[in-house]
Amino acid sequence: MFIVVRHGNTFEAGEAPRRIGARTDLPLTAHGVEQAQALGRHFADQGWRFARAFVSPLLRTRQTAQEILAAQEGAPPSPEPADFLCEIDHGPDENATEPEVVGRIGDEALAAWDNRAVPPQGWTVEAGPRIAAWRELFAGVDTAEGPVLLVTSNGAGRFALLADPALEAAVAELPSLKLPTGGYGIIARRSDGSLWVPVWRARP
Repeated sequence: MFIVVRHGNTFEAGEAPRRIGARTDLPLTAHGVEQAQALGRHFADQGWRFARAFVSPLLRTRQTAQEILAAQEGAPPSPEPADFLCEIDHGPDENATEPEVVGRIGDEALAAWDNRAVPPQGWTVEAGPRIAAWRELFAGVDTAEGPVLLVTSNGAGRFALLADPALEAAVAELPSLKLPTGGYGIIARRSDGSLWVPVWRARP
């Protein structure tokens, strides 16, 4: 199975969250580190030992992966950088607060992004290459030796659900494509080889 994780918090309590993308490389806050450690403990408690780990090049995702893998028994896999996991570019909305973003693009455009991955005007998401990369991963990475960890960001992780017809069908059952900070989803393979989503938007 594939475990898709969104990095931990990058904003302090009381600080207004902003839309940060590939151009803004923030570290985790202390609470973000705690979220990553909680994920590591949770996965270890499930008895999951990751066979491979793919990580966005951004600092917040690398820090999250580090804490998760530190909780593994034995020698954890070395994180493999994967550009398709890097966050999107929010264009004119980069570093803007949520009210500012809604003021520019409107509630409907934001809902279309959250629920169907339709990018607002001015955002650069590279949906085609991202979806192709997820398809290649699902087809080419063997999970027989253990789960595969992927640590990414909110904007990038959702494209996993659009990379396979069976996964796309599951999207209709989800309240949102978004993963919460410090949250994860599971994409598993049935005995017939088809993919499904037993868990999405979970937190330890």
